[in-house]
Amino acid sequence: MAPPAYSAGPRLLLLLRLLSTSTEAAVAAAVPTAPTPAAAAAAAAAAKAGKKKDPWPLYPRLSALGRVGEGSVSRVLNKWVREGGTPRSDDLVKHARKLRKYKRHAHALELMDWMVNARGMNMSHTNHAIRLDLIYKVRGLGAAENYFAGLPDPAKNHRTYGALLSCYCSAKMEEKATDLYHKMEELGIPSCKLAINNLMSLYVKLGRHGKVDGLFEEMKMKNVQPDNLTCCILMTSYAASNKIDAIEELLKEMVEKDVALEWSAYSTLASIYVNAGLVEKAESALKKLEGLVVADDGRQPFDFLMSIYASVGSLSEVNRVWGVIKAKFSKVTNTSYLGMLQALYKLNDIDRMKQIYMEWESNYESYDVRLTNMMISGHLKIDMTEEAESLWEKAKEKGAEFDSKTCDLFLHHYMGKGDMNLALNWVENTTKLPKKAGRLDQDKIHKFQKYFEEHKDADGAERFCNCLRMLGCIDGKAYESLLRTYLAAGKKNSSLRQQIKDDKIEICYDIGKLLKRMGDKGR
Repeated sequence: MAPPAYSAGPRLLLLLRLLSTSTEAAVAAAVPTAPTPAAAAAAAAAAKAGKKKDPWPLYPRLSALGRVGEGSVSRVLNKWVREGGTPRSDDLVKHARKLRKYKRHAHALELMDWMVNARGMNMSHTNHAIRLDLIYKVRGLGAAENYFAGLPDPAKNHRTYGALLSCYCSAKMEEKATDLYHKMEELGIPSCKLAINNLMSLYVKLGRHGKVDGLFEEMKMKNVQPDNLTCCILMTSYAASNKIDAIEELLKEMVEKDVALEWSAYSTLASIYVNAGLVEKAESALKKLEGLVVADDGRQPFDFLMSIYASVGSLSEVNRVWGVIKAKFSKVTNTSYLGMLQALYKLNDIDRMKQIYMEWESNYESYDVRLTNMMISGHLKIDMTEEAESLWEKAKEKGAEFDSKTCDLFLHHYMGKGDMNLALNWVENTTKLPKKAGRLDQDKIHKFQKYFEEHKDADGAERFCNCLRMLGCIDGKAYESLLRTYLAAGKKNSSLRQQIKDDKIEICYDIGKLLKRMGDKGR
């Protein structure tokens, strides 16, 4: 019997991270690295000899900004300069790259904008590529295209074209991506593995697996050497087509081509085997994964190990890897704590989750609502509703703020239990979130409306309509349901017609008919 078809979704997240890292490495190759130990020692000696002492280093100040919004980076930079800091282009770009590595895209872009706008620094071709990528991530594709169009001709080279191609692939703009790729060929820009990897990743996301195969053949024809990322993308594509044998043949081919496979390749392979029910092969791949981890890989490989060991049901291995993380790194990050909680959640080990959460609570440097949400999920999963609510109340006492995930967790739970009044409280909490974060799908809206009509709860229906108004999704159907609820409850509301007008809802035939039944003669 053939193994079950593989879902590419979870592995795509890893591929996108790998592709982003690969792109960054390609466009930033010309950026100088941090000073050597010898240079640092010389600088320290010079300081001791009487030179002016540098102020508090810049990057820790930028790192400490967390999620603070627009303008914060410029304020930090200006203050640093006033205190004696010396802005050097190479150092600032290094900081921007580090911010980008940790997904602080808006801060990285603001730093690069400050370099140009406040200090008049010139962008190298490499820096243009980094800035273009950041503009796409922060301001969207149109802004990135405009930036590229405004570059001087010498700056439109393989790096900036490659960065724009990466934007198109990330945005799933197939036609624009392929047109740009062909234009690069016409301009004599050699095909490289980064560009082809980007296109292959695009086709994986689009489910166009035949195109992935075609690009791999093109790679061979043009003598473009594949790399670790190429292998990951191809394995994901083959798995989506349930071609497990092809994956194993691919691995042999990579060995023959002397492709240096990294831990991420075996993470992809192990995940594929798990989804195919091949547990022993998955565990073998995980052992190879762990053997390939190097110091520069950081914590991410171990986070993946915990996740995949949890998927095969191995609590002992999850605990062993957690011990490796704690022994190997002087500081355990919020992300690693979250990964451990997620692994234990998969294993239904709520008691161990509590231990890890309490350990995090006593050690964290910055609060992360994701961990509290994970613990709430663990409690709600086994119907420990009071414990979940208590956990959230304690978090609030410490100054924590809920996010859309917190609202979704409680909302889904209470709706599932049929307690629509408690669920409505969490809809009201949703309205307090930033506009883009608050959301409510049509299925939930319909269930609330049906409940209020059946229970003749006009007050609840009115509260719900007020939530829809605040969420920007009030419409004629919502008012029809509200009117039906009032009629079912035998109540009247003389201000409803004006409310409908104030919300700029057309009083159609059905709404007009319901208003008349309520005794509203209209004006």
